[in-house]
Amino acid sequence: MRRAAILLLLLVAMQFVLPLGGWQASASLLTFGFLILAAYTVGEIATAARLPKVVGYLLAGVLFGPSALDVVGTTSITELAPVSRLAIALIAFLAGAELQWEEVRSRGVVILKIMGAELLLSFLAMLATLWLLRGSVPFLAGYGTAHVTAFAVLFATVAIIHSPAVTMAILSETGARGTVARTTLGVVLLADVAVILLFTVALAFARATVPAPGGEAVSLGILAWEIGGSVVVGAAIGGAVALYLRFVRGELFLFALLVTFLGAEIARLVHVEALLTLLVAGFVSENVGGERGVALRHAMERAAAPVFVVFFALAGASLGITEVIALWPIVVPIALARAFGLWAGTAVGARWAGVTQGEGRYVWLGLVSQAGVAIGLATIVAEAYPELGGQLRTLFLAVMTINQTLGPILFRQALARSGELPGSESESEDTAPALARG
Repeated sequence: MRRAAILLLLLVAMQFVLPLGGWQASASLLTFGFLILAAYTVGEIATAARLPKVVGYLLAGVLFGPSALDVVGTTSITELAPVSRLAIALIAFLAGAELQWEEVRSRGVVILKIMGAELLLSFLAMLATLWLLRGSVPFLAGYGTAHVTAFAVLFATVAIIHSPAVTMAILSETGARGTVARTTLGVVLLADVAVILLFTVALAFARATVPAPGGEAVSLGILAWEIGGSVVVGAAIGGAVALYLRFVRGELFLFALLVTFLGAEIARLVHVEALLTLLVAGFVSENVGGERGVALRHAMERAAAPVFVVFFALAGASLGITEVIALWPIVVPIALARAFGLWAGTAVGARWAGVTQGEGRYVWLGLVSQAGVAIGLATIVAEAYPELGGQLRTLFLAVMTINQTLGPILFRQALARSGELPGSESESEDTAPALARG
């Protein structure tokens, strides 16, 4: 009741303050502050209802966004877009920093096999579903085979991605560190790298097959630079960060934000993929910087906390409920096809890798969530193809609404059923020995 009362007071305050003329110049700042407080409060209510906080943040965005109370309108969402871009950059850097070289070396083969199988089967399942439903999909209906193939590949490439932000948020919230948790995190992080590479190739293929209005021709040289250059630039940034950590070490909180802004800007100026650049930078700085690299990651997590709250709230506010309802007949089959691909691919990959039954049974539940990088990739398509890409983004956001709502809940249940939540009394025979080993 206390949290509900706080939420009501915040809403009433916004209704009284926003109409005042003196706040017009600071409306974005006021909306930012309101979203932090409101989303955090709804997150606490979600926790009391035994739901992940991330679900609460998303629900807060839907509740106060244009689809419902319209406290955070379309203009405010546009003005706060830099916050989303900062959050995506932070997600990429932190995702790379979470990749420990020792973990990759010891479990890299297992993670790659599970990731490869689930990405491939998810991609094929959604590609087949889109082809069967092409007469009902807005950006495919009435077009020829080349067009349908190009845009179906683009959509499937975006839709197979997972959500490192949600995964890390759930693991941070629960403190789970067992085999299922570690495998899920490894798959999610490496899948980000793989999907960003695949998306770059898929977008180049689409541009070559269906030229974008006013778009530039994509050559193999440009494609090679976007990928290879990202690795080179990211490694250079990570090396520079490691040197700072070794010889300067001070003001890590501010330095963490500076690295994110500067890394994204450098990537833009040299025309490389920003997400891949920052992911590589995070990996290098964490694994070369030693203990100070860990300190930087913790400082960045503190800096990212309020940004992530607003980011998820903005993601919820961007979801058009009416559009989701209108697309319901095709959204559900696509979401089910992706879920089937995740389940089947994880089972095949786990059997291929020869891992515990718990990983084969529960890891796929941690791969359902989508946000962050996926939204960024869908936005890139919308910018490349303003009309058809916008329709693709709308359909993806509708599918993401289901996955992002159910994903955190399913992952928490998977951790509970596998016995990896601290204090859990339901440890399975598969995971208990792994937990005992650390």
